[in-house]
Amino acid sequence: MMSESEILILDSATKFGADSPGKVAIAASHGAIYAGYLGVRAGLRGIILHDAGIGRDAAGINSLPYLDEFTVAAATVDHHSARIGDGASMATTGRISHVNETARAAGCAPGQTSMECAHAMRSAPGSTGTPPPLDEARFFIRDTAGAPRIIGCDSVSLVGPDDIGDIVITASHGALLKEAPSWGNRPDVLAAVFNDAGSDFPTRLPDLDERGIAGATVTAESARIGDARSTYEDGIISHVNETARISGATPGTTCREFVEMISAAKP
Repeated sequence: MMSESEILILDSATKFGADSPGKVAIAASHGAIYAGYLGVRAGLRGIILHDAGIGRDAAGINSLPYLDEFTVAAATVDHHSARIGDGASMATTGRISHVNETARAAGCAPGQTSMECAHAMRSAPGSTGTPPPLDEARFFIRDTAGAPRIIGCDSVSLVGPDDIGDIVITASHGALLKEAPSWGNRPDVLAAVFNDAGSDFPTRLPDLDERGIAGATVTAESARIGDARSTYEDGIISHVNETARISGATPGTTCREFVEMISAAKP
């Protein structure tokens, strides 16, 4: 019988540690494949992620069939029911939107609370097999003299100190983690773009205003969360912060247009 101590509640799927094997985790990351990979690598029995608005090509839940390959029970919470980036919110108010076949066999079902689902996962078989290495991508979209560099990062964690003054196109969700509620020690980039993950209140954007960084989100429906190239090539802007608005950015433009507006407004 699984005890409460065997259910991990985390703001991000990047936080699994040595105590993870055999446990069930409620992790407030989006449910794209990379978060699932981290769950398999950690040896979890089950994992509950955030459906991030489901979005383009169902990217927000596409870790579920992936996790079936390793007999890890997996589910997502409805983005209307809990805040992404906030594990406590997911554990307290989350309602399950989707489950994989391994979770279904363990008694998990849409409509359950997160904790009901997590407890049902105790009968799942646990992870089998070793996943092939999977890395998130970082790449240059533009690197030409006389213009700000544009860098694609599948995760905001790939933004580095050398990116000061650049435009970073990320595929992370636009919410601050509850445990790390600021841009922190990341560099003063010129602009940063995120996926709104189905949220009407992307909390990263006002935080970026505090640093004078233009910020925007693209709609989950327009671009695949977890895929920076899709953010840039397919994304439609849903929200902008005041710093971006001063530069002429508005919702409804493409991500490419947003980038050009910010580049043109650079002193």
